Amino acid sequence: MTPMSTKGEKTTTAAAPPRHARRTAKRAVLGRLSWGLADQAASSLSNFVVGIYVARSLGLTAFGVFSLAWVTYGVVLSVSRGLATDPLVVRFSGVPDWSWRRAVARSSGTALGVGCAVGSACVVGGLALGGRVGPAFACLGLMLPGLLLQDAWRYAFFAAGTGRKAFVNDIVWGIALVPAMVVAARVGSVAAFVLAWGASAAVAAAYGCVQSGIRPRMAGAREWLREHRDLGYRYLVENVGVSGAGQLRAYGLGAIVGVSAVGVVRGAELLLGPFMAVLMGLSLVTVAEAARVLRRAPHRLGVFCLGLGGLQAVAALLWGAALLLMPDRLGELVLGDVWSSASTLIVPVTLGVAGAGLGTGAAAGLRALAAARRSLRCQMFASAFYVGGGLGGAAVAGTVGSAWGVAAATVCGSALWWLQLRSALREHHHHTTPEARTT
Repeated sequence: MTPMSTKGEKTTTAAAPPRHARRTAKRAVLGRLSWGLADQAASSLSNFVVGIYVARSLGLTAFGVFSLAWVTYGVVLSVSRGLATDPLVVRFSGVPDWSWRRAVARSSGTALGVGCAVGSACVVGGLALGGRVGPAFACLGLMLPGLLLQDAWRYAFFAAGTGRKAFVNDIVWGIALVPAMVVAARVGSVAAFVLAWGASAAVAAAYGCVQSGIRPRMAGAREWLREHRDLGYRYLVENVGVSGAGQLRAYGLGAIVGVSAVGVVRGAELLLGPFMAVLMGLSLVTVAEAARVLRRAPHRLGVFCLGLGGLQAVAALLWGAALLLMPDRLGELVLGDVWSSASTLIVPVTLGVAGAGLGTGAAAGLRALAAARRSLRCQMFASAFYVGGGLGGAAVAGTVGSAWGVAAATVCGSALWWLQLRSALREHHHHTTPEARTT
C-alpha cells in the first residue's frame, strides 16, 4: 500500500529501535544528505560558471537581461515543482520500487507538459516583445521542456534515496555545458547563452531517461494532478509565491533603478553561490528526510528541523564574513566590472540568505507534515514581505536599499515559518497521542 492510501491516517508512536539500528539509520541519513550536497554542488557550480561567464562576456546591462530570463525560469520551475515533484517527494519517498516508478512516470510527464505549455507562451511573448529582452525569452521558451524534465529526474532520484544518480546527471549537464558555452561566447549574445544553457540541460534530461529506465508519460499528467490536487495546487501557489516575488522584485528594480541594477543584485547573489549550493543541495533531500523522521520518530521532527535551519544560517554568516575579507583584485577577477557595485551588497544579501536558511528548516517540517494550508499561508505573507521590502527599499535608497529591505523581510518571514511549524507540531501531537495511548 502506497503512502497515498494512508495519507489521512494517524501516526502511532513506535517503540524505540535498538542503538545499533539508530546508528545505521543516522549513517543512511548522512549518506543521503551528502549526495544532496554533492549534487547541488555540481549544479550550482555549473550555474555559477554560467553567470560569471555571461557577466564577463557581455557586460552589466546584457547580464541584467540574462538575469531577467533566469528569474523567469525560476518561476516556471516553481510551477513544475509544485505540481509534479513536490507531491512526489512527500508521498513517494521510501516506497516500493514499483510504486515509485509508476509515480515518476506521471510526475516527470507532468513536468514535461508544464515545460511545453509555458515554453510555447514564452516563445510567442518573446517574439512579440522584440528588442533586447524578447529573443532571450523566446529562446528560454524553447529550452523549458528540457530544463524542467532534468530537474524532475533529480527529485525523483532523491525520493528513491538514490542521490548518486542525480549527482551523475548534473555532472553530465556540466560536461555538455562546456562546448555549448564556447559556441555561445563566439556568437556573443544573450540569446545564444540561453540556448547553450538549455540545450546542455536537455542532454542531461535525455540521460535521465536512460538512468531511470522510465519514459515520462505526459498522458498521465491529468491523473497525477487529480490524485494530488490537495497538495499540488497549494504547493503551486506557494512555490510561485517564492519565485514570483523574486521576479516582481527584479522587474520592479529594473523599472525603478534600471536593468543594470538587476545585474548588480544577481552579481551579489553569485558571490553567495558556493553557500547557496549547500542551501539548495540540502533542500533536495530535507523534505524527504523530514518525512522519514516523521514516520519513524515523529517526536524528533522539531529538533531535526531546528538543527537543519540553524546550521544553514550559521554557515551563511560565516561565508558572508569571508566575502568581506576578499581583496578587490580577486573580486574583479571573478565578476569583472560587476564587482565594484555588487560588493556593496554583501552584508544585506548575506543576512537575507541566513534568514532564508533558518526558515528552510521549518518549511521542510511543514512539508513533511503535509500541512499545505499552513505553509501556503506562511509563504504568501513571506512573499509579500519580500516584494514590499525589495521595492520599498529601492524607492527609498536604490539598489542598496532594495537589498536591505529584502534582508529584513526574509528574517521576518523566517520567524513566521517557525511559528507555523510550532503550531503544526502541536496539532500533530494532539492527534496522534490519544491513539498511541490505546495501542
